[in-house]
Amino acid sequence: MAQRSVRNGPGRGVIRDPCHSGGGAREESSGGTDVTDGWNARPPQPPPPPPGSPWWSDALADPWRDPYAPTAVVVETPGATTGPPPEPVTDPDAPRRSYGPILAICLVTALLAGGLGGTLGYVFAVRGGVATGGGTQLGATAQDPPAAANRAPDSLAGIAAKVLPSVVTVRVTGAIGSGFVVSTDGYVITNDHVVEGADDTMSVAFSDGSTAKAELVGRDPESDVAVIKVAKTGLTPVAIGNSDAIAVGDPVLAFGSPLALRNTVTYGIVSALDRTIEAGDAGQTRYYAAIQTDAAVNQGNSGGPLVNAAGQVIGVNSVIRSVGGNETEAGNIGLAFAIPINQARRVAGDIIDHGKARRTVIGATVVEGGNSTSGARLRSVEPAGPAATAGLKANDVVTKIDGHVLEDGTDLVALVRKYAPGATVSVEYRRGTKTQTASVTLVADSN
Repeated sequence: MAQRSVRNGPGRGVIRDPCHSGGGAREESSGGTDVTDGWNARPPQPPPPPPGSPWWSDALADPWRDPYAPTAVVVETPGATTGPPPEPVTDPDAPRRSYGPILAICLVTALLAGGLGGTLGYVFAVRGGVATGGGTQLGATAQDPPAAANRAPDSLAGIAAKVLPSVVTVRVTGAIGSGFVVSTDGYVITNDHVVEGADDTMSVAFSDGSTAKAELVGRDPESDVAVIKVAKTGLTPVAIGNSDAIAVGDPVLAFGSPLALRNTVTYGIVSALDRTIEAGDAGQTRYYAAIQTDAAVNQGNSGGPLVNAAGQVIGVNSVIRSVGGNETEAGNIGLAFAIPINQARRVAGDIIDHGKARRTVIGATVVEGGNSTSGARLRSVEPAGPAATAGLKANDVVTKIDGHVLEDGTDLVALVRKYAPGATVSVEYRRGTKTQTASVTLVADSN
């Protein structure tokens, strides 16, 4: 039955629903107060629970609990779904998680790491000898920096230290070149074009800064080799190697005074062997089968030694190939050429012993310029000369000499100059369509 309330005026009573009043009794108001509809009516107070009761002590007094509502125990079966999952309950009075301990741990760890790193750095700095003087020290200092004299003799630095005292800067009027000492009493090998125009003012400078006067002993324009004598004794000569024993790819050092920069050493390899060179100016042509290297060589390097990995001289730096339009613009592009030391030493020995060099010849002249076919075509053959004795004739085309392929007449002249007079070489030549071979014993010219 729905509850129905009647708001009366003063002195009136309240009619309650029997299900709440317990019997439909009518209660009268005894005063002048307003009568409500009973929404805040209080139920009768229950008796206090007996001692030892397992229920809440104030459960029956809870105004929000209907003491007459039936109770039941519900057991949920795992996996059974009877409705939407209950919302998570968060206790507003539970203590919140604090990030303070985590931040404190991170801070302590950082301080410990920084302190440990600083301590180790200081210890290492003190042991390394940098914590001295009280000032700011940049970088680390080695305990015992090795001196150049302590380098291994076969290292590049060791080879440079060994050779440099024997290398000289040659000063000629208006020009600077290089050379190297070959005897204790002062003989120096250099290029012919270095001493061209030399007079009594010529001098040399050593790697230690000392200087001495020098005089011309002799020169051979065709081989580009010259010898000068230094007015100083007790010198250290270079070690002479064997230029016939080198191979493409061997490491080499070039010494000299490029662009007047004294005591310069550059490094490279042997790029090619028997590179035939025809060079010269003012009507003088020079021929030699050169050692090609990519070691940096520039003007002023001329006459300086090219040295192998054993510290032995194997060549005399002489010319470079350049893309410059003229001599003043010429510079290193990795194409430098040296006279083989076997040839230079032989020419220098002739100059010292005889006052002039002997030139090796085959006893024939060649056609200048290129040919329609590869090889050196013989223009003429001297009667009773080496070529004629071996059976060669005019118009024969020499294609190889000791296995070296010839492209033109320059190759033949340059390669013949490489050998000493009296050497016997194998020659392959073509006569018409037939290829033949012969052995030729070379001789010195009669001049």
